[in-house]
Amino acid sequence: MRVYAVADIHAKPELIGRVRRAVADYTPDVVVVAGDINNYANPRAAFGPLDNLGIPVLAIRGNTDLSWHDRCFSRYANITSLHLHRMQMQGVSFAGISGTVPVPFRSRIRFFEKALLRAAANQICSQTVLVVHPPPYGTLDRVLGRLSAGSRGVAALVSACNPKVLLCGHIHEDAGALRLGDTLVVNCSIGSAGSGVVLDFDGLNEAGFPAVKMI
Repeated sequence: MRVYAVADIHAKPELIGRVRRAVADYTPDVVVVAGDINNYANPRAAFGPLDNLGIPVLAIRGNTDLSWHDRCFSRYANITSLHLHRMQMQGVSFAGISGTVPVPFRSRIRFFEKALLRAAANQICSQTVLVVHPPPYGTLDRVLGRLSAGSRGVAALVSACNPKVLLCGHIHEDAGALRLGDTLVVNCSIGSAGSGVVLDFDGLNEAGFPAVKMI
């Protein structure tokens, strides 16, 4: 099972082109988009190109994606919303949560009312690939190389539920992979030069984590 994960496309044609090339070069089984798919000015611009990739696309909203996008996903044959939804693909379990506020520092996710937090936690187990937009506070969340701008709510959720992998974005300049307790945190932001991340679940390491390749 090969997963291509990306975030922060922002409906930019050049970034959509990078996504297409990555899919052609690495032939993933599924594409995961961890938010900021579109932008406010052109709110549907990236949906068609993602749907046309011809493989399953699992997505959550970020801060530049409008709230009605969760409903809009169902209009596309290959795009599925992961918001408060769990699904299995080739033995890998995925779950996701949409949302973040549109500010650059210390994101607080809108879904962290108690009822929604419980609903999200109920979707997560130790083998889950959890998809959110902001990184957990203190992990792959550095703005300007020094300011933590991640979510304390996400950090608490990871600590409580210990998903196997957390896919996130939001902080463009801190893409990478880093272990946080029993969870592998992967910031898959496409950034200024990269194209996201490829994860291979067929070759797990001794800790049970997939092989990760930044591309």
